[in-house]
Amino acid sequence: MITIKNSAQIAKMREAGAMLHEVLTQLRGKIQPGVTTYELDQFAEKLIRSFGAIPSFLNYEGFPASICASVDNQVVHGIPSKNTVLKEGQIISVDCGLILGGWQSDSAFTAPVGKVSEEAQRLIDVTEESFFEALKVAREGNRVSDIGHAVQKYVEERGFGTVRALCGHGIGREMHEDPQVPNYGIPGHGVRLRRGMTICIEPMITAGDYHVKTLRDGWTVVTTDGSLCSHYEHTILITDGEPELLSYPGYHKEEKR
Repeated sequence: MITIKNSAQIAKMREAGAMLHEVLTQLRGKIQPGVTTYELDQFAEKLIRSFGAIPSFLNYEGFPASICASVDNQVVHGIPSKNTVLKEGQIISVDCGLILGGWQSDSAFTAPVGKVSEEAQRLIDVTEESFFEALKVAREGNRVSDIGHAVQKYVEERGFGTVRALCGHGIGREMHEDPQVPNYGIPGHGVRLRRGMTICIEPMITAGDYHVKTLRDGWTVVTTDGSLCSHYEHTILITDGEPELLSYPGYHKEEKR
């Protein structure tokens, strides 16, 4: 069921989103060669709790950490580990969520580890750009498939693939609510967007084929062909005008991050 949030509920989600943005901003600054994904996870959990919030990923359906840390060809749900030491030239996708006062926020980014190849940096850039292309059509009266079509068109025109087995989602009191928000599709189909809806748009873009598989740990999703993957996500609010990025307070078009 799709829930329409009122102004008081939106205010709470805005507060949660601002807090998550601060967590991810600080976390981004910790990414460098020699750091383990376990250290990143511990840093995030401590910071979230110091803000009086709860890590929403920790123990969610059994997930053992507060962030997903997905390196190189890992698409999503990478489990942080003391044995995963970041190396120069890799890329890492960090996905994180928190609960504040019973309301959720969810966001993700991909960052280079030190200096990366031109291909890897272009993948990161195109992934972020595809999110903001999708944002242009995340308007009241449009449909969910308009978002997916915008992502797919943008990335495929630039030679990349968009993962189809995973998608964005509604969010509110629960991390995953209706509707599903795919990153591909034919425009003009699916749920109509309404003011007060809160959703997560999250392109997962590959440097190769879009097919993925899940590893034996039951969580880590990787590209089937071993190609690099990038991930970018924000929690947004559908309004009667431009959408609001709840997990990116103070967002300005000229300062995308």
